[in-house]
Amino acid sequence: MNWGQLAQDRLSEISKCSLESSGVSRFPFTPEHSKALAIIQDWMAKAGLGASIDDAGTLIGHKKGGDGTKTLFLGSHQDSVRDGGKYDGIMGIVLACLAVEKLHTEGFETPFNIEVLAFADEEGVRFPTALLGPRTLAGTYDPAVLSMKDNDGISLEDALRDFGCGPDNLSNLARNPDEIIGYLEVHIEQGPVLEIENLALGVVTGICGIERNTVNFCGETGHAGTVPMGNRRDALLAASEFIHLINHRATKSNEVLATVGSISVYPNVVNAIPSKASLTLEIRSINDQARENFAADALNIAHEVAQKYSADFSFLQTYNQAAVLCDPALMSRLKKSTNNTAGKSITLPSGATHDASAMADLCPISMLFVRCKKGISHAPEEFASSADMHVAVETIADNSWHATSYFQIRTTFFHWVRDTVSNPGISLLKHEKKCVFGVFLNLTRIALVRKN
Repeated sequence: MNWGQLAQDRLSEISKCSLESSGVSRFPFTPEHSKALAIIQDWMAKAGLGASIDDAGTLIGHKKGGDGTKTLFLGSHQDSVRDGGKYDGIMGIVLACLAVEKLHTEGFETPFNIEVLAFADEEGVRFPTALLGPRTLAGTYDPAVLSMKDNDGISLEDALRDFGCGPDNLSNLARNPDEIIGYLEVHIEQGPVLEIENLALGVVTGICGIERNTVNFCGETGHAGTVPMGNRRDALLAASEFIHLINHRATKSNEVLATVGSISVYPNVVNAIPSKASLTLEIRSINDQARENFAADALNIAHEVAQKYSADFSFLQTYNQAAVLCDPALMSRLKKSTNNTAGKSITLPSGATHDASAMADLCPISMLFVRCKKGISHAPEEFASSADMHVAVETIADNSWHATSYFQIRTTFFHWVRDTVSNPGISLLKHEKKCVFGVFLNLTRIALVRKN
């Protein structure tokens, strides 16, 4: 089976669930979202998954395994940015469904439940909030977000009700961490590293922390033709030098990404000296201490530049999100799977936020990146090859095998400890036999599948 080509076909199909635009524009709790869920439900059925929608709009495909007490999550988000591509988010759902379908058609049974999660809103385009689905599962959802409104004045609460969800029940959606093995999210890289390294896949080490600041420089306006150069208090000059020095400092660092993405100037006319320049400074790093140190350096740079140009300045932090690290054990198993299927992979941090960052409050997380052309994302030109997606499906399935073996060994040890406490004379042998038989059975299944 060419899983990559099937993924490409499914992505093309669901990309039509969009507002009319140059790319894909699919927002949460809209008719386009509803059409997409109908298609995803069909994919889940082909994978042997039952499906239901919870009160946060998350479509959950579920398959019971073993005694049904433990669950492995696979998932991502169905929504897009405005005029986005057809891979961001939704590809993770497509590949998860195909991996479970592969296991299903090969008769492979896991000793734990598998749930595929299709989250409603990760991008935060329609409402000034995001990650509602994973936050409700993790028990970290803030009821205050229900009053937030979109550009048409519709509140999130009303949008949920109109979509058939129950906003009054969101606090009851939290899952028990003791029942969750972990969460795996597959996503396009959204950057150029894998393409530069000529690799299909990368194992994610964590999701970068983000800090955002607003920096204001205040000088004095004056006539552009009458105030001598040496007597000016040009706020834009101060801001420009600040930007240059920040870029230089970040370029020298191997741990930090810094971006000035917005700047406004007052009075912003051709014949007046700028009296005020306001800019945003965003700092990202997988290392929170490195990020905090860089922010402190940026504050000092702003102070020095303001003095140089006889300007006043302010430096205000507006957002702070800590880094989230992927689980070492899940990372290790995922690395083994990528080596089995792709031959080679690398580890790299995610500079973008994902559903996994919120799921980390519930359970151990892991992420797999798939190479995307030229690192382009959030644009119609976004692209991942069929060959790379095929390898990704094989990797998810292989990772489920590794998780199965690990789960059986861990469960056997737990049962032995439990039984030994209640009956000190019990032999480990019966548990060893059960564990070895289970692992041997699954090894035999995998060998037969690969042989055929």
